[in-house]
Amino acid sequence: MTTDINATDRRLLSLLQSNARESVAALSRKLGIARTTVQERITRLERNGTIAGYSLVLRRDPFDLYAESVVLLSISNRRMKAVTEQLREFPEIVLCQVVSGEFELVCRVRVAHLEDMQPVLEGIGEISGVERIRSIIVLSTAFDRSHSEPTSLSTKQIAALDHGELG
Repeated sequence: MTTDINATDRRLLSLLQSNARESVAALSRKLGIARTTVQERITRLERNGTIAGYSLVLRRDPFDLYAESVVLLSISNRRMKAVTEQLREFPEIVLCQVVSGEFELVCRVRVAHLEDMQPVLEGIGEISGVERIRSIIVLSTAFDRSHSEPTSLSTKQIAALDHGELG
């Protein structure tokens, strides 16, 4: 990937990240440049590897019903490795992250039905080294960027500056 990306390219990339299906005509209006120029920029960014591809990301599988919970775990000293190895044995735990703060681990738990959550939480609570457990049932997802690339603040600031929205 080359680094010869100017402010207009950054704005174009930001718009495409928001909606990769946006028409070239709409992008050209938003950027204030000709459609052919937008198409040439997209082609160049694809060729140089800046745009690696396009994909479909579902909010969740529309054919799969499940209940989800965020589980916060407090772990006793020197038990982190043993606890995470035991947590790995739970197929219902789809994500486990080490965090800072009041709790040491945050896990995402998915089960077929809400009533299936309690036995999983009880099983997690029985693991030696788990001192405290707190669960939060997920009611809905407002938005999910977990499948997108991180966007640096500087890119957002450049786009805002180009639109005259900052200082």
